Amino acid sequence: MIESGPELQLPAASDALPAAAVVENLASDTDEAKTFLPGPVDVRSTSLLVIAVLLSLAALRYASAVFVPLVLGMLLSYALTPWVNFAVRLWIPRALAAAILLLGIVGGVGTTVYSLKDDAVALIEALPEVAQNLRRTLDLRKAQGPAGAIDKVQKVATEIERSAQAASGDLEPDRDVAKVQIEKPKFNVMNYLLPGTLGAASFLAQFGTVVLVAFFLLAAGNNFRRKMVKLAGPTLSQKKLTVHALDEIGQQIQRYLQVQVFTSALVGIATWAAFLWIGVEHAAVWGALTFVLNFIPYLGSLVAGGAATLFGFSQFGSIETALLIGGVTLFINSLEGYLLTPWLTGKAARMNPVAVFVGVLAWGWLWGIWGLFLGVPILMVIKVVCDRVDEFKAVGELLGE
Repeated sequence: MIESGPELQLPAASDALPAAAVVENLASDTDEAKTFLPGPVDVRSTSLLVIAVLLSLAALRYASAVFVPLVLGMLLSYALTPWVNFAVRLWIPRALAAAILLLGIVGGVGTTVYSLKDDAVALIEALPEVAQNLRRTLDLRKAQGPAGAIDKVQKVATEIERSAQAASGDLEPDRDVAKVQIEKPKFNVMNYLLPGTLGAASFLAQFGTVVLVAFFLLAAGNNFRRKMVKLAGPTLSQKKLTVHALDEIGQQIQRYLQVQVFTSALVGIATWAAFLWIGVEHAAVWGALTFVLNFIPYLGSLVAGGAATLFGFSQFGSIETALLIGGVTLFINSLEGYLLTPWLTGKAARMNPVAVFVGVLAWGWLWGIWGLFLGVPILMVIKVVCDRVDEFKAVGELLGE
């Protein structure tokens, strides 16, 4: 039995509604009021978030010369931290261990580049010849069509030109006319010395910045980590959340870099051996190139396979051999990308392939070639942070596999 009080007036008996319907109408009115009240606050928060993201992207793009060496130095320090910690356990000072390790890496990279210098220069100098051979082959394929229409048109044009020369009396040129030959200006080293010197100086400056950032982070040890925890907030829960996030970031990046270096080395060695077996020139340079390009997800293997196919066609002049070279390259990269890397990485560190592809393209647009290399580690850091912030857990779920 429902009694009507002063706050709830039921309709008359003639058009009375059930009590449940009245209560439902009141509840719907209340929910509707609750839905529309906080609307302006959400719009303002979303607008501020969009503006902050756009300003951050503009800053990252404008100051890429500063951010790229910093991020590279941080990644290098993450990769070398286990080795420095091992040296510290052997009673070697941390700063000395970091310096020895970095000098060894710089010396090894410099020695490798110097040993491959001549082959790399020969490969670069062959680029114009590759383009000419490809253009000549395409023109020949067009001229050798089924009906020979292009060849017939060319013959007709030649006959018309000869008839015009005969009518004007220029068919047989005078033997006393001197032959004129246009020569290109000689190579002037000064035209390329200054731009090349500036480019080399800029590269060396950025490379030195990367090494110094990595050295300072490695020599500091956990001091930088403690400062990050202090800046996280005054409460114990905030500090604990920051510690867990930093631990997972370190583990994920170390695991990713170790797997990438190991698999890229295997891909480079396998490519070098396969190209030697086929007879491709400068096989060692191709092995080093595939080692570097393997750090770029998806795009690196496509670039390596396409370039190897073109150079193979220029060298052998056979489409079958060129396709064999490209197929071998893609086969090696596919085995590494779809079998070896997922097995070594583990389920926890895997990411959504679509998100990785789009993210790599976005960072490549921001930072150029370096963005292609740094896209995946940055996405991993973003995923770890988003997984621990309630407002951004959806983003972490989107990036995860």
